[in-house]
Amino acid sequence: MNKKEQLIEKYAEDLKSKCNVTPDMELLEKVTTACGPSIYRDDASTVAASDPSEIETIRKNFLIKKLGLRDSPKLDEGINKVLDLYGKSNRNKYRAVVYYLLTKHFGKESVY
Repeated sequence: MNKKEQLIEKYAEDLKSKCNVTPDMELLEKVTTACGPSIYRDDASTVAASDPSEIETIRKNFLIKKLGLRDSPKLDEGINKVLDLYGKSNRNKYRAVVYYLLTKHFGKESVY
C-alpha cells in the first residue's frame, strides 16, 4: 500500500469514527487526489479551524473556486456544520476529510 492509499484509509477511519459517516471511497479518493501534495505535509494536511484566515481560504479557494458555489452566508453555515460534525474539540482535522464533507454537504459530487 502506497502513502496516498494509507492516508485515504486514515481519512476513511476518521469519517467513520469521528463523524459517524460511511465514506464513499471513490469520492474520498478523488477529493484526496485533488488536494495534491498538501496531504503529505503536516501543516498543510490539516485545517486550523480556529484560524479565520484558514476558514476564508476554504471558502474562497475550495467552495467558490473548486466547487463553483456562489458567495453567500450559506457557505459559512456549511463550513461550521462540517467542523461541528468533525468535532470542534478534535485537534487534527484533515483537509481531505473536511473537503469531502463539504462536497457531500453541498451536493457537489459531480465536480469530481
